[in-house]
Amino acid sequence: MRFTNRASAGRLLARELLKLDLRAPVVYALPRGGLPVAFEVAEALKAPLDIVLVRKIGVPWQRELAAGAIADDAQNLVFNKDVIAEAGMQRRQVEEAAKVEIREIERRRALYLAGRSPVEVKGREAIIVDDGIATGATVEAAIMAVRRREPSRVIVATPVAPPDTVAELKALANDVVCLATPEPFFAISAHYDDFRQLTDQDVVDVLRQAHSAEGGGYGGST
Repeated sequence: MRFTNRASAGRLLARELLKLDLRAPVVYALPRGGLPVAFEVAEALKAPLDIVLVRKIGVPWQRELAAGAIADDAQNLVFNKDVIAEAGMQRRQVEEAAKVEIREIERRRALYLAGRSPVEVKGREAIIVDDGIATGATVEAAIMAVRRREPSRVIVATPVAPPDTVAELKALANDVVCLATPEPFFAISAHYDDFRQLTDQDVVDVLRQAHSAEGGGYGGST
């Protein structure tokens, strides 16, 4: 299954989410790539759009291979034990790298959110959206961060992910909606015609558009 671009994938994902019994959902994007997907989902569900700031902690010589991930702060640090063992890394190396990523999270928070308050999700359904999932470490960290806000239900939604990752996430979330589960799985980008890298300005622009569409009701996560 291939997607024209992230927006197209988001509209397809929204169709599946509309089949669920959702009462008052809040849509959480994982910037940067997850935001255009989540924007389409939020529009279709008529739900507020928020973000959860997550950073992958890559293996030093292969940054795209996640040894772990962190969301918001050190309380939400996930270790990818299989990758750590295969790479011959120590947990302390991941913890040290996490400190660097926390600084990047704070930079993005200041730039993307510009002081906006978070959307209140307590007692509501939280839908965590990314443009694709590989190992699942970043989404696991996002789930941890969002659960601290006491939603009634956590749903992970993504256009594409390997079947073993989907199975692992089902043990952590209340539901997982995934359009394509290819096996073998090579890369998220292989399932998109247009998978250009997004910039900070792209994120700011999409959030501004969401804020405008909601009449100023957008809230950013803390």
